[in-house]
Amino acid sequence: MGITRRDFLNGVAITIAAGLTPMQILRASPQTANQTLYYPPALTGLRGNHPGSFEHAHQLGRDGKAFDFGAVPAGEEFDLVVVGAGISGLAAACFWQQMKGTQQRILLIDNHDDFGGHAKRNEFSGENGTILGYGGSESLQSPRSNFSPVAMGLLQKLGVSIDKLEQAFDKTFYPDLNLSRGVYFDRKNFGVDKVVSGDPGRMVADDIPHDRLNGRSYEAFIGDFPLPESDRQALIALHTLDKDYLPEMSREQKVEWLDTHSYTQFLREKVGLSEMAIRYFQQTTSDFQAVGIDATSCSDARICDLPGLNGMNLPPLDEESQADLDDPYVFHFPDGNATLARLMVRHLIPAVAPGGKDMNDIVLAKFDYSQLDRPGSPVKLRLNSTGLHVANVGDQAEVSYMTGEKMTKVRAGQVVMAGYNMMIPYLVPEMPHAQQEALKQNVKSPLVYSKVVIRNWQPFIKLGVHEVYSPTAPYCRVKLDYPVSMGGYQHPRDPNQPIGLHMVYVPTLPGSGLSPREQSRKGRALLLGTPFEVHEQMIREQLQGMLGSAGFDHRRDIEAITVNRWSHGYSYFLNGLFDDEDEAQKIIEAARQPIGKIAIANSDADWSPYANSAIDQAWRAVNELAYGKVAAREGV
Repeated sequence: MGITRRDFLNGVAITIAAGLTPMQILRASPQTANQTLYYPPALTGLRGNHPGSFEHAHQLGRDGKAFDFGAVPAGEEFDLVVVGAGISGLAAACFWQQMKGTQQRILLIDNHDDFGGHAKRNEFSGENGTILGYGGSESLQSPRSNFSPVAMGLLQKLGVSIDKLEQAFDKTFYPDLNLSRGVYFDRKNFGVDKVVSGDPGRMVADDIPHDRLNGRSYEAFIGDFPLPESDRQALIALHTLDKDYLPEMSREQKVEWLDTHSYTQFLREKVGLSEMAIRYFQQTTSDFQAVGIDATSCSDARICDLPGLNGMNLPPLDEESQADLDDPYVFHFPDGNATLARLMVRHLIPAVAPGGKDMNDIVLAKFDYSQLDRPGSPVKLRLNSTGLHVANVGDQAEVSYMTGEKMTKVRAGQVVMAGYNMMIPYLVPEMPHAQQEALKQNVKSPLVYSKVVIRNWQPFIKLGVHEVYSPTAPYCRVKLDYPVSMGGYQHPRDPNQPIGLHMVYVPTLPGSGLSPREQSRKGRALLLGTPFEVHEQMIREQLQGMLGSAGFDHRRDIEAITVNRWSHGYSYFLNGLFDDEDEAQKIIEAARQPIGKIAIANSDADWSPYANSAIDQAWRAVNELAYGKVAAREGV
């Protein structure tokens, strides 16, 4: 199956049908034997922050366009309106219903053509069946160690079993095939296209048991790198010798130095690596930190288990960071955390899908999107609807949003803002200036999760790898999808059959000296200006360079491409190089204060890009509205 311009158009066609609003399309959609006509998870091409999802927001925030919100009369009235139908927004609706009852009138609006926010479901159907993938929020991070009772309680209510989820993940599937992790050195930066297998190092948030990595010795692994002999020997020493690179400092001085210097500085100034050797590490932090090693402190590099930091008698890591290193990263649904979103939507609007028992009967359930916004339903979810103005009016609030070019205003007893922090000041202009500035400090990281279905995965078998890190190629990570089978869905097991690849691209500016916030702003501009055709070319060129020696032909072997573009991806989180921890906490608290009938819930509100943080912040916001700020702080 070739990838053409049509794939890009298909990704947005449902939002631009001439003369019809998205809900009219939904209500007019005839049902086929398998699904409704409107079914966003099946779309390929440019997804994530897709065209049509951000233009009105940019007009309001970036361009300063003046909308006449007063000219539109308020129509429907709801007990609760939630702006943003991602994990936090959906959780807020579930908690509100739990507190106030199932007859509460709840409206959720979202600017995207699908619910879930970053928890995006990708479906690929072909002659060999359906392949599921995740377009954003990936897995539950250390739930046994890091999830609050509130988050665990919601999972239990939705029928999610952490134990059974772990059992559904075949932890030794790839190791049993004698596959390992590898590194791809691209021709442009290293003079040759070469994949080196047998990486013996563990990863932060590792899904492979530490004793099953199938790694070679560092001497053998690094010995195959296409680098000068002096660089190979320096890298081997860095990985194998527990050396104190700050011998003249006390423990306290070491911690301060590591907090205030980048890992690049450490490798250059203290280890003495060449620029070519340093280049090998450039994107090791991109997937987890959403920025390269030049803007990652040594302390954060230590959290990622990068070498050179274990021989200096440093204090133990905090419990959460240690859990990220030690706990298995296997709490993964076939479509990532989109399953959580689907479970919450079905809980709120049961008519949307059959079942209702637990996490297993949701995996292959076909959602009827025409049920999301039905007259008479106490809960309504409106897609393709961008919130633009929220204001306290008397003892209520009013919410104005755009669907296509139509402005709508509704009344709300209470409002939860569950979108991006940096957008909220433009939507709620009545809030104090200091709070607006605090909200704008959460500059989200641009991120691309591309899903590529390939005809077979024999090239990976021949190269001996299931996952490949790229120091300098656009996609820092390329991996065969997680081996999860549950709810009637079977992960591909035959290398001669199609499989989904997970590819991670973080548009940063290595070597720029810019802070993560500035790199994110510039990276976002780059991302929004990159059309699907350029993304497709990047993907094809990298996979061909990486896998071509093993018989891969991108023209023949690529069957589908979905580019999940998140111009606003990970929530900003504390960076020791650029943030003071005490000051950051004050900013976090100032940013999430309620404004009259309006409360703020999202992972941004905790500066933490995790599903459990999104849930916890939804709980706090709903309690603030239901019982008051003090009660919410005390965990009512």
